[in-house]
Amino acid sequence: MERVKPPPDISPRDFFIHWIVDVVNSDEDRRRKLRGTEAAVVFDLQGDGGGLYTVRIADGRVSGHEGDCPDANLRVRTDIETWRQLNSGELSAPHALLRRRLKMEGDFLLGLKLHLILA
Repeated sequence: MERVKPPPDISPRDFFIHWIVDVVNSDEDRRRKLRGTEAAVVFDLQGDGGGLYTVRIADGRVSGHEGDCPDANLRVRTDIETWRQLNSGELSAPHALLRRRLKMEGDFLLGLKLHLILA
């Protein structure tokens, strides 16, 4: 599956509410791989322009909204600079995790699965 890169200047809000939703929901291969996955992932982006964003996966589709989700299966925390480097491909998620620039709490296996499907 080809890695799709968002525009370099995309805001986190546009990324989580529109861009990732459109990319996944319009790609039958990604949707097929998500079937059977029911989860909520909260992304906590820290720093100027950051915020909390929730991505829900259900029925092979994703939706995104601004804000927290108390019953999230996974929480991903990073700063805006690291998030942008991850989006551009300049930094890989495994390296970011090893360097403690990316933190995950909850279902770690879900994080690995989503990285392979959503990236």
